[in-house]
Amino acid sequence: MSFEWYLEYEIQKNRPGLLGDVSSLLGMLSINIITINGVDDSRRGLLMKCESNDQIRRLESILKTMDNITVTKLRVPKLRDKLAVRHGRYIQRDADDKKTFRFVRDELGLLVDFMAELYKQDGHKLIGIRGMPRVGKTESIVASSVCANKKWLFVSSTLLKQTIRSQLIADEYNADNVFIIDGIVSTRRGSDQHLQLVREIMRLSATKVVEHPDIFVQNTEYTIEDFDYIIEIRNEPDEEITYKDVEEPQTMFDSSGLSGGFDF
Repeated sequence: MSFEWYLEYEIQKNRPGLLGDVSSLLGMLSINIITINGVDDSRRGLLMKCESNDQIRRLESILKTMDNITVTKLRVPKLRDKLAVRHGRYIQRDADDKKTFRFVRDELGLLVDFMAELYKQDGHKLIGIRGMPRVGKTESIVASSVCANKKWLFVSSTLLKQTIRSQLIADEYNADNVFIIDGIVSTRRGSDQHLQLVREIMRLSATKVVEHPDIFVQNTEYTIEDFDYIIEIRNEPDEEITYKDVEEPQTMFDSSGLSGGFDF
């Protein structure tokens, strides 16, 4: 039986051969390196595999004697650790609300990878996505579904034309699907039949992704506490996410003088 571990260290003095010394140490302890990458400034992260946790305890005691590095993390890898090694940067998490994760538009590749990993987890999952218009919310949800090899279903959306579903066909009630809900469209334009469908979907043991979760909870019986994850996407790190310009949703066709939608 093998165990996965995550090691992250900060380089105090970057000298030639430092990485080789660490790799050689791991090799002498029979610890295999799965992935290695730079993580943020002057830090390096390694995903490792070993046969016994005793190997990790010996590794930890030896690393403490090395002056050129300081161990910052040595633990069973979390999802954020795996993505940090894969992409070379950590996902930013809100200091006060640990379920809120922040991205900028330049990090959409990291966001898609993060969401795809969430989709792969079985069972009920409710994800909210905040962001200004055309920042990449819906596109990221769909791309993540493709990466996770999941079928996605628009319950309500404004991606091309306004879509408001009032019913699903039998095989669409599948716990392996990703259900996408636009919180503004559903609560401002949805009929009673549509809102009843939303309630049915919310009871499914499946992944639900709600765009504009704050508007959604203002007009339904659900609360922000019901969400397992909140994702914020900004064009720039200091961009304010407001809803004054999205009170009445517009589609791509609406902005060019055409209108229309799907209601089925």
